[in-house]
Amino acid sequence: MQDEPEPDSTAPPHTDMGQDGNTPTTKPPLSAAVRAKIERNRQRALLLRQARLASQPFSITEGASCAKIHKVIDSGAGFFIEEDEEKEQQQAERVLHKPGPVLKCDYLLCEECDKPFMESYLSNSFDVHVCDNCRDTDGKHALITRTEAKQTYLLKDCDLDKREPVLKFVVKKNPHNPHWGDMKLYLKLQVVKRSLEVWGSTEALEEAKDTRQVSREKLKQKRFDKKVKELRRAVRSSVWRKEAAVHQHVYGPEVELEEDMFKKTCSICGHEVTYEKM
Repeated sequence: MQDEPEPDSTAPPHTDMGQDGNTPTTKPPLSAAVRAKIERNRQRALLLRQARLASQPFSITEGASCAKIHKVIDSGAGFFIEEDEEKEQQQAERVLHKPGPVLKCDYLLCEECDKPFMESYLSNSFDVHVCDNCRDTDGKHALITRTEAKQTYLLKDCDLDKREPVLKFVVKKNPHNPHWGDMKLYLKLQVVKRSLEVWGSTEALEEAKDTRQVSREKLKQKRFDKKVKELRRAVRSSVWRKEAAVHQHVYGPEVELEEDMFKKTCSICGHEVTYEKM
């Protein structure tokens, strides 16, 4: 058994206020054992705090007036990087570099005004070197649908999709109903050129149109005549059935032909009945 340490006589006495709040009361000073226990607890708390800080992936950089904490991140490549360095790398990756200077050889020459230009709607969509200022949206540079290209210029699917070079198109929503399929819009200038490649000339194209129109009219008249014939046949059959069901013979007076033989004739249809009386 170790002896209890003697009380430290140098420690100041502890004073506290009485129950009435006015009269101070003096408490005896803490013993050396109590102060030693308090010191051990404080040292243990410091050690726990240091261990907790050491287990966290942070590095401390001492500054001139304060300590700056950087988060350390495992890169997975055998080394650690700080959070500030990672942010700088991400910001560097997000930086969009300005495009290089455009050289003279990069300019396109407009087919209408012979002026150089960088880009336009027709050059980007249809490879037609025409600037936006010279674009004729209501004329040869108008856009037409696939159906119109096939009906007006007598082109087939293979002429649009397989014949080289394949005609380019842009896709847009159907303005009549957004739930329908998207429309394919072709450049009218290129469609006219393709129709001339297929038919050879404008005269041949117009002649083919006239021939198809005549054939279409003949087919339409043939279908009309067929419907009229079926209608007449239906009317005739209904009239005949109606008369057969309603007609009843109305016989006139009987006429004696010979002994015990008589005849009657229908006054409506002329039907004759010959019979014998017993």
